Amino acid sequence: MDSALVGGIIAAVIFVVICLLVVLVRYLYRHKGTYHTNEAKGTEFAENADAALKSDPNFQDAMDESKKEYFI
Repeated sequence: MDSALVGGIIAAVIFVVICLLVVLVRYLYRHKGTYHTNEAKGTEFAENADAALKSDPNFQDAMDESKKEYFI
């Protein structure tokens, strides 16, 4: 009687571990390479960040030449 209970518990633990592994592998497979950025198109060929932002139409009216911020 006791060996059947121990065997059932071990089988249940193994089943849960296998289910968790399947879910983990599926999650990792589905989310592989899904890194997206919100950078403007065509900025990878600009010589510096200021030139890239000057050509971006979203920042044309927001940029002021006298006030620039540089982050190090």
